Amino acid sequence: MAKPSICFIANSTDIAKKSCAALIKRYGQNDRDKADIIVALGGDGFMLQTQLDFMNSGTPVFGMNKGTVGFLMNEYREDDLYQRLDLALKATIHPLQMVAIDEDGKRHESMAFNEVSLFRQSHQAAKLRIEIDGNERMAMLSCDGIMVATPQGSTAYNLSAHGPILPLKSPLLALTPVSAFRPRNWRGALLPNTAQVRITVLEADKRPVNAVADNTEIKSAVEVFIHEDRDVSGILLFDPEHTWDERILDEQFRY
Repeated sequence: MAKPSICFIANSTDIAKKSCAALIKRYGQNDRDKADIIVALGGDGFMLQTQLDFMNSGTPVFGMNKGTVGFLMNEYREDDLYQRLDLALKATIHPLQMVAIDEDGKRHESMAFNEVSLFRQSHQAAKLRIEIDGNERMAMLSCDGIMVATPQGSTAYNLSAHGPILPLKSPLLALTPVSAFRPRNWRGALLPNTAQVRITVLEADKRPVNAVADNTEIKSAVEVFIHEDRDVSGILLFDPEHTWDERILDEQFRY
């Protein structure tokens, strides 16, 4: 079995950095731009940032959990790493493209592998208009916020907001409200991954809203456009005994 060149990276926590040093001592370290595989040590947030850093590079990322939840990560083990990487299964993911226009008319672009969210900025509920593929679907949603989540992001904040869990290979996006007030019984929608979503902030001066693409936040957004960018991709690696599909099933039957 040919041994791949590995670049180990870690988040800023002491436990992740200590584990990273132990792995480098055992397996060596390669330049990140020349490595065959990136091994990322941290939590789900660090994995998402790593995916953004390496998107469209063709370099797969094998995550090992040194964070809290670690839904996107594999179990941390120092032994048999080359064998694990040789047997690992690939999952290709695509990010959302967010274009947000702020109150000054400035245009902001950002990518998100998990979700694009809009949140009320003040004590007043946000009022939003929702359009899908140029057609108005909801004239006014009064809520704390709303998000568009990818399949890989459906088990993150989307799940906490009672949105649906999506299998990784499903050609869908989840449109999920946060604390919807009017219409009170609206629970969101499943959209094809080709959907073009436009969200307009109503009464923006009185009810300001922030737009967030994973870790990038835009203050006082008045209009937000969201779509999945199929021209951009990242590659995750999973141990075969604990694949993404298996994790999705586990989560859906958790009680």
